[in-house]
Amino acid sequence: MLSSKWTAWPTREALSRIGVPRSRIALDIAMMAALSAWAVSSAYTSGAFHGWRAVLPALGLLWCAAAVLAFHRMTLRNRLLPSLALVVSIAAVGAGAYAAGALVPATVLGITLSIMAMERLPLAAGLGTVGAASIGFARIDDSEFGAVVSVAAVLLGGYSLRLDAQARGAGFQLLAQERAAREAEATSAALAERARIAREIHDVLAHSLSAQLVHLEAARLQIERGPEGPFREQILERVVAARGMAREGLAETRQALSALRGEMVPVEDYLRELAVADGARTEVTGVRRRLSAESSQAVRRVAQEALTNARKHAPGAAVAMLLAYEEDEVVLEVRDSGSTAKADELGASGSGYGLLGMRERAELLGGALEAGPEGGGFVVRLRVPA
Repeated sequence: MLSSKWTAWPTREALSRIGVPRSRIALDIAMMAALSAWAVSSAYTSGAFHGWRAVLPALGLLWCAAAVLAFHRMTLRNRLLPSLALVVSIAAVGAGAYAAGALVPATVLGITLSIMAMERLPLAAGLGTVGAASIGFARIDDSEFGAVVSVAAVLLGGYSLRLDAQARGAGFQLLAQERAAREAEATSAALAERARIAREIHDVLAHSLSAQLVHLEAARLQIERGPEGPFREQILERVVAARGMAREGLAETRQALSALRGEMVPVEDYLRELAVADGARTEVTGVRRRLSAESSQAVRRVAQEALTNARKHAPGAAVAMLLAYEEDEVVLEVRDSGSTAKADELGASGSGYGLLGMRERAELLGGALEAGPEGGGFVVRLRVPA
């Protein structure tokens, strides 16, 4: 069995034109054009093509040009049999030119296909192609020495081009690996910085909010034990509201810390936790899948803002949240059963900064947000790509 050295294709970077200077490409095109013009003109001056055969050199040139372009595409895809079939088709045109007595076109085609095979095919296939072409060189050149020199020149030229392309491809592979390593280092540094920020936030803000909760709870208990009266009820209401805001701030801080550490809980779990805290009902439909960080954050923020609006404008109303995974998007719907505010007041609440911010967040992601009265209550409906 042949080793991988003989059966392996050149790398994709070596087979492509990536990194080749434009001057080199222009030089290659000019050289191919000159060889083609020489081969066609030699075919006509050989006297082998006259009458209706006069179109054959031009047709052969067009066929070989198309075959060379297709050969480059097939080798880039590492398809051996189609590549060899194209080489055979070019060789057939050369054999036809030799049979008609046009030796120069036959020689040019034999050298061209041999060099292409050595440069772009697996080494075993390239050597086999040159070996088959050497028979043609021996028939064209009556001198055995001339045939050997021709074969050696083709092998040396084709293999030199192969080594040059492989060296260029290896350079681009190293460049890609270095770029990937730098990106990994940058990502690692960013994660380390985010972890540091998360620790600072946890040590300062989270501890402060936790302490506030403890003090507010102690204040609530002391006020409840005090004498009843309007003043007591007002103070108790303010303390309870402050405790609720501190609890929400602590939850948001913990969520932000999880996001900084890359440990954000799934959006469904977050919505359920949010619904439990607000006494809302949650339903999830569709095939669940991982959302992008931007879409997930949009769903979380809109759900939070919609529940806050429901508490403000429809106290005591039943609230339901629906998260639906659809084909190309995810839909969040927050609906309350009815508001104590009048219809015009409710509509005015939808034009506030909260809903405006939610709508802008959705539009930045290519989604949409609808909010307004529906079915006796108020509905916020978010659509974002997923």
